[in-house]
Amino acid sequence: MVSASVELVEQKYVGLGMRRREDLRFIQGQGMFLDDVKLPDLAYAYILRSPYAHARIKRVDASKALRLHGVLAVLTGEDVKRMTKPFHPMVKADKITDYCMAVDKVRFAGEPVAAVVAEDRATAEDAAELVDVEYEPLPPVTNAEDAMKPDAPLLHEAVGSNVVWHESFVWGDVEQAFRKSDLIVKESFHFHRFSSTPSETVGIIAHYDHNLGILTVWNPCITPMGAGLPQVSEALGIPTGKIRMISPDIGGAFGIKQNVYPYIVLVSLLSIVTGRPVKWVEDRREHLAASTHGNEVYYDVEAAVRKDGTILGAKIKAVYDEGSVPRYEPIGALIWIQVTPGCYRFKNISMEVKAVVTNKCPVGPNRGYGRMQHMFCIERMVDRVARRLGLDPAEVRFKNLIRPEEMPYTTPSGGVYDGGDYPKALAMVLDMLKYNELKKEQAQLRKEGKFVGVGVAFAIDSGGNNFSQARLINPNAPVSGNSEAAMVRIDENGQAIVAVGTIPQGQGHETTFAQIAADALGLSVEKVFVLPRFDSQTHPFTGNSGTYATRSLVFGGYAILGAAKEVREKILQIASHRLGASINDLEIRDGVVYDKRSQGSITFQQIANYAYRNTVMLPPGMRPGLHSIYYYKPDFKLPDEKKRLNCTLTYSYQAHGVVVEVDLETGKVQIKKYVIVDDCGTRINPAIVDGQVFGAAAHGLGAALYESFIYDRNGQLLTSTFMDYLVPTAVEMPNFEVQHIETPSTTGPLGARGVGEGGGTPLPAIASAIEDALTPFNITITDSHNPPERLYRLIKASQKS
Repeated sequence: MVSASVELVEQKYVGLGMRRREDLRFIQGQGMFLDDVKLPDLAYAYILRSPYAHARIKRVDASKALRLHGVLAVLTGEDVKRMTKPFHPMVKADKITDYCMAVDKVRFAGEPVAAVVAEDRATAEDAAELVDVEYEPLPPVTNAEDAMKPDAPLLHEAVGSNVVWHESFVWGDVEQAFRKSDLIVKESFHFHRFSSTPSETVGIIAHYDHNLGILTVWNPCITPMGAGLPQVSEALGIPTGKIRMISPDIGGAFGIKQNVYPYIVLVSLLSIVTGRPVKWVEDRREHLAASTHGNEVYYDVEAAVRKDGTILGAKIKAVYDEGSVPRYEPIGALIWIQVTPGCYRFKNISMEVKAVVTNKCPVGPNRGYGRMQHMFCIERMVDRVARRLGLDPAEVRFKNLIRPEEMPYTTPSGGVYDGGDYPKALAMVLDMLKYNELKKEQAQLRKEGKFVGVGVAFAIDSGGNNFSQARLINPNAPVSGNSEAAMVRIDENGQAIVAVGTIPQGQGHETTFAQIAADALGLSVEKVFVLPRFDSQTHPFTGNSGTYATRSLVFGGYAILGAAKEVREKILQIASHRLGASINDLEIRDGVVYDKRSQGSITFQQIANYAYRNTVMLPPGMRPGLHSIYYYKPDFKLPDEKKRLNCTLTYSYQAHGVVVEVDLETGKVQIKKYVIVDDCGTRINPAIVDGQVFGAAAHGLGAALYESFIYDRNGQLLTSTFMDYLVPTAVEMPNFEVQHIETPSTTGPLGARGVGEGGGTPLPAIASAIEDALTPFNITITDSHNPPERLYRLIKASQKS
């Protein structure tokens, strides 16, 4: 673990808004994305998918497809069952059978039922149309609440229920809080199903070398050594040491590219069968229908409050729609535990959570995973409390926010918030909005036919997860804590090479990590080269490595600090020996070690010469080389007997404020003003931080007003193209006005926190603003998705009543 004594040699680059060094090659079209990878003798795969949401597979006949010229192989579910082992879900592992392809039964429309590999993609697609599949349709269930009914069709018969996980959590004295309350506020909320639409869809290239028994996989998985490697190894029976994972440049991921291991197994199997490298790239319709979706949740909430707006406690029941099979789930149904009270001080809370399978695409991580749903519920609850009491929502928030003097603050579930000033953030948001003036203007604007509303919301952007939380789902889960690896090497020219186990997808790792390494070594940032992309043969890694859970900066950064410290100590030892000076009298500036007493000096290049070639000149007993691989591990713990634990390393936060105008005739929402206050601790690169803040806000705004996966009763996805799944463009984006607070994190020497997920803050903020705009109609916004047609119906129904 990196202790607080590990300091930067100087802070010359940390905090500097440098241009992203990787951008030049992308702008020039010189990136190396998966579809740019060309291999000799490359074959191409296409996946045939089920048109049914729920059906038994009676027969698959691939004989016509195999006769088509250019077709190399066709795999069916029976082949997969014979040649691979099933995956191990987090829950009900002995009763849920999950393969990379449908076996015996399909459970969502779009599930793979056959895979064709051919000399080219077009031939593979033509051949797939010749595969004859006989189905026995079964009744589907597409609503989680319906799926819990006694007569609901079962997706996994061996489980005996569609509820695959059910747990209750109680912290504090909830019943006493409700007895002492002046009022109990009740409401139900729905958080809708949406996901990510990265510019690059998922693709896999697999090459199995039969001579060496080595499998090489090019893939965009954000955790190739965590969620990828063990599942692939177990399913295919190939030792992990014989699997090489390569992540080329990735055109965005946002969490959705974590659960790609079923496709890795499938494409690898095609390579094993054909003896050729095989490429598969999904099209946009496949991505929307059959990649992974974000959590959909139904909430029933009760809040115990005093008349002055003080929240004493809450009872929440949550039902999570997991889709057809729980793979990484029900992690998303649990990790609200990282942010149990949001930014608020109430200590008494009970949570009853059910994870339910339905005939829809499986659920997986999506930016703000598992926490944005919970914080939408908490923030909407606060607004409902204010409305019931006739108080201003901002006033109720000020009343209940955690105060800076209480930091570090321990939440009811054991989270330890590592600093911040939530009241200051809210005050800044209100000032940026000109909140008081706007509230005074509302009445006049309504007389003019302009229905303007203002909403505010908070979110915790928890980062760097503690995998010990999985023990609350499965006590025997083979994971706990978290870790990351980094390598720092000074080459013979005195320049630094840095490699980290994180997987960049556009966050600017090459720039930020170079800034950290340069200051840690005392070297010019121009002389630091961060190895791009990821390759398990060239990059260090642990079983937790990857870019997920807002962890890359702190975990990767602290691993770099640890490795740089070890290299720096060796540099100083060699310099001390050659200069005849005490280490205490040495200082490093711009790649030169100076003796403060004699003014003598020695460069990193000279030191590297001794370390690599002129080794007789090294101090007695010193090994050659200037190289360190460091494994960083924070001091995480397992859950205690009351199901409490600190679930993440850092807790960034954001406060958002938004002004909207709602058109009564169309239901359309126009964003008039949008402001954000962000506190991610020390900003290593302020320009990159702003980019992450903007991106998270855009993602959340898109979900609030445009993006939604809608299924019909037959389990057919109705929004499977960009004609229906509406992704906002720059035209729809408002001008985000951002200000920052920098409260250094208490978790490490950088004082930095993770940033980038944003906690889905726009969803409750926009819902709050819409509700405020429609106050004259007494409309309550209980859904996270509010497109024009929904608001139009609410307005018209209100006008008729």
